[in-house]
Amino acid sequence: MKKLSFCAATVLLLSACNNDDQTTLTVSTEAEQPVTIHIETVVSGLEHPWSVAFLPESEMLITERPGRLRRVVDGKLDPQPITGLPAIAAGGQGGLLDIALHPEFFRNRLVYLSYAAACDKGGRTTVVGRGEYRDGKLHDFAPIFVPRACSDTGQHFAGRMLFDRAGYLYLTIGDRGERERAQNGRDHAGTVLRLHDDGRIPKDNPFVNDDDIDEAIWSYGHRNPQGIALHPDGKQIWLHEHGPRGGDEINQVLPGKNYGWPLVTYGREYYGPTIGSTEMEGIEMPLKQWTPSIAPSGMAFYQGVVFPQWQGDLFVGALAGQHLARVRFDGLEEVEEEKLLEDMARIRDVRVGPDGFLYLLTDASDGALLRLKP
Repeated sequence: MKKLSFCAATVLLLSACNNDDQTTLTVSTEAEQPVTIHIETVVSGLEHPWSVAFLPESEMLITERPGRLRRVVDGKLDPQPITGLPAIAAGGQGGLLDIALHPEFFRNRLVYLSYAAACDKGGRTTVVGRGEYRDGKLHDFAPIFVPRACSDTGQHFAGRMLFDRAGYLYLTIGDRGERERAQNGRDHAGTVLRLHDDGRIPKDNPFVNDDDIDEAIWSYGHRNPQGIALHPDGKQIWLHEHGPRGGDEINQVLPGKNYGWPLVTYGREYYGPTIGSTEMEGIEMPLKQWTPSIAPSGMAFYQGVVFPQWQGDLFVGALAGQHLARVRFDGLEEVEEEKLLEDMARIRDVRVGPDGFLYLLTDASDGALLRLKP
């Protein structure tokens, strides 16, 4: 048994099982009783997987950034990608991104995808579309909203989606590597958009009838938000986003608010100098920030009975940091952070499955879907 020290409050005991697809971890903290975690590889051989959705009858759908949608049934990966996808302009950080099920999927079988698509006048933007999923295929897929976020750059597509309990669809759009766009209210780059499930713009969006800011925008001043989750109270929407050299943020996303990028950030230029300031009147401050950067991606609040000691905790995947961050809040105040699975892999997505287990996607040319069980 090998003992690794990875933070002042935590000791990680790692032992290999006889099964090549399973590792046993015992995590001890000063504040809690030891937690034993089994890490199982559900499927491997995925090329830069980005997101996973859980369907009825032990079925999952996984997006691969190069432009494939994969099907997993009873723990087995179908070797053939799902057909019926739109034209996806993969390259750089863009490609097939998030997947979400309609809140009434059991009735209408609608699956939503966000993806990079070519713009008519050049460049690419992040699009959201939907189709009906039946018999292992997508049918009648069509875009429902095409944001004005075209750029020739290959970065900061964001693309995370979330349905709230009222059935509204939220879509994150990165600044496309052109930071000033995040403060341009007529531009969709660097924003969170709020839509009806068919792509229409809700009449109660915060900037409806505002000549300076587009009606689809819910919030703006974001850099590259690759994690979004509904708080356990069912009302708050939380989001995290990449900073540059530091300044990764967790924010509670409120309607009509400006989250500052690039005017306000704890991050710095990659070559050293500061960017803007760390606070400014009229700018929402983050609930938490990471400096140095962990490059967060994927986010989920834990709600379930499998890990009762983690009830309500926020789990964030780290790409640069290569770990799973567990963050506990008391209201809007951070009270605890713990690094789990440190140096194991680049974690792209984090989900709580319908079985109460935690699921992770590792970002690699030979990526995997992992399941954390007690």
